Amino acid sequence: MDILFEYIFTTQFALLVFVIVTLKSSIKFVPQNRAWIVERFGKYQSTKEAGINFIIPFVDKISADRSLKEQAYDVPSQAAITKDNISLTVDGVLYFRVLDPYKATYGVEDYVFAVTQLAQTTMRSEIGKIDLDKTFEERDMLNAKIVQSINEASESWGVAVLRYEIKDITPPATIMDAMESQMKAERERRAKILESEGEKQAAINIAEGEKQARVLAAEAEKQEQVLKAEGEAKAIIAVADAQADALEVVGKAAATAEGQKAVQLDLATKAIEAKQAIAKESSVVLLPDNSTEAASIVAQATTIINSLNQGQKA
Repeated sequence: MDILFEYIFTTQFALLVFVIVTLKSSIKFVPQNRAWIVERFGKYQSTKEAGINFIIPFVDKISADRSLKEQAYDVPSQAAITKDNISLTVDGVLYFRVLDPYKATYGVEDYVFAVTQLAQTTMRSEIGKIDLDKTFEERDMLNAKIVQSINEASESWGVAVLRYEIKDITPPATIMDAMESQMKAERERRAKILESEGEKQAAINIAEGEKQARVLAAEAEKQEQVLKAEGEAKAIIAVADAQADALEVVGKAAATAEGQKAVQLDLATKAIEAKQAIAKESSVVLLPDNSTEAASIVAQATTIINSLNQGQKA
């Protein structure tokens, strides 16, 4: 009886252990951003995604565990020849992710190795299409072309290349020296251009300053001449007004009897002074026909004045 009881207990315990092991083997928890490929009797059965999943123990088997995260792989440095036959050493970084775990498992043996090798060959091919100078100037365009070419070839692998970045492009030492000399010459050329532009601008500024100075001087001289002319005109007008006033006063005085006598006396005095001046300046002396020439001159002047006065009265 004890043996039978012990046998039943052992059998139940073994059955319980079997059930626990079976349940544990059938329940699978797939982590986030991962996918498990399940095979049944060696044939693809399903793809288990993140969360709780169930499989048949001893029948189903997890053949592959694929990460769905974005992955970065360093592409080893390699030699490439440009269009102008310059050898370069290029390395880069490849960023990709698995979109289809089934294709990544059964479409290619090792998708990481395959994508890395494809990136290297595509990079060599694209660099061979451009010249050395453009490999530095058009690096972004080169990266985009490499990504496009890789995606076209890796579509059947269930892998999508997100981007490719060239880390370093190293030309030969002789090319580096030549490029350095070229850059130095270019910097010197730009410096000379900037210096000449500065000298040109300075000369223009000086010329503009001299021009403005001459214009201002001419304007000042013109203004001075205008003011001088206006002053002279005002002076002439003032003199003429004064002479007119004087003549008016003289004329009014000459219209009287006393004025007539004064005019006769002034004319006689001026006639005598004129005779004396001629006698001093000339070696020839003209003697008058009669001694009463001065008196006759005065009489003639008096007659002219009387005629003028009579004309005014008429």
